[in-house]
Amino acid sequence: MASTGKTRELAEESEVNVAEITSLTDTVLGLRLGTTTREQLDRYVPRLARELSHLLGKDLGAEEDPEVQQLVRRATELVDLGARPTVDTTTFGTFIYLRDLANQLRRLMWVYAARNELGTP
Repeated sequence: MASTGKTRELAEESEVNVAEITSLTDTVLGLRLGTTTREQLDRYVPRLARELSHLLGKDLGAEEDPEVQQLVRRATELVDLGARPTVDTTTFGTFIYLRDLANQLRRLMWVYAARNELGTP
């Protein structure tokens, strides 16, 4: 049986932190191609993919809304390991992928926030 501390920790991990996602996507969308290194881009890819995967596990209302279905489908494609940048991907390709990831994360976070009456992020 899990301790109270462990239960609380697991509950916090299952929650979507709207403020943190907003800050993270703001940072990524603020990156500029000419002043950002490939290493900097590579640091954000797993984090955004993890956040997006986590959000895809939530009830986003895709069953009732075709637009949300489309967002979920695109996000699912993006987090697939085969779609992620590799060492052979150009810096530009990684930059575009990261922006796509951030945009999808932000859109689905807005859907999640609206669906759960969390207010506008």
